Amino acid sequence: MLTVRDYWELTKPRISYLVLTTVFLGYYLGLRAAGIDWGHISTWLTGGHLLLGSLLASGGVSTLNEYLERDRDSLMRRTAGRPIPSGRITPRAARNFGLIIATAGVLELTLYTHWMTGMLTFLTVLTYLAIYTPLKRITTWNTLAGAIPGALPPVGGWVAAGGQVGAEALILFAILFCWQIPHFLALALIYRKDYARGGFKMMPLVRSMAYTGAHMIGFSLALIAASLALYAVAGGSMIYVIGSTLLGTTMLAASVVAARQPAVKHARRLLITSVLYLPALLFLILFDRVIA
Repeated sequence: MLTVRDYWELTKPRISYLVLTTVFLGYYLGLRAAGIDWGHISTWLTGGHLLLGSLLASGGVSTLNEYLERDRDSLMRRTAGRPIPSGRITPRAARNFGLIIATAGVLELTLYTHWMTGMLTFLTVLTYLAIYTPLKRITTWNTLAGAIPGALPPVGGWVAAGGQVGAEALILFAILFCWQIPHFLALALIYRKDYARGGFKMMPLVRSMAYTGAHMIGFSLALIAASLALYAVAGGSMIYVIGSTLLGTTMLAASVVAARQPAVKHARRLLITSVLYLPALLFLILFDRVIA
């Protein structure tokens, strides 16, 4: 029997929550950069449309991704229980649902926030489904390709506030991009047998651990640089400088350990560190702007 819960599961709510958080951050920083009053009713209305449209588009992308990968999901223990491979939702119903809410999300953002936000969201949908998803079966470059749509939401939020892409928005993109590499490589290490069963060309399966580890460490270093670049460009307090450096160093240390000792327990520690790192850094950015 079909339930609302099954359709909700298709949208990958945890990913949607992350998208909404980064979209809101971009919007808030964009408002401050443009000198727009946060308390004005039009600002709240635009913000509401931004969050609703982003939620719909994110859920649509996740649903369509599960539709496209349904056969491979059925081969993997981690994903075999999802609504489509488990048979709780038919592929056709999932496809139609994904198309409807993804389209609604892009239209919502285009009509009620800013046309550039709508275009960036459409670009996110396109790159995720037409580039990242098929590349997972072809090349290890899929992780880098997938990090692009994953890093675009805060840019869309920024544009919705001021209508232009500022330097801070590009730095937020860089932070999200760099964070995703060690995060998803940790996942690939933990579930490498599952990915092998699904036929995905994840880096730990195809390349050496030295090569994979170099990416984890290199992007963790770049993450520290990107987070400090925000201070260099937009200013802030020493609280942010010290806090972001400590967070980045913790992420780097976990990456070094996982690279040197590629056991599942170390990869899981890196994954947990990355999951805690991002909301902590986003909160630190918001807190620093509030007290500024």
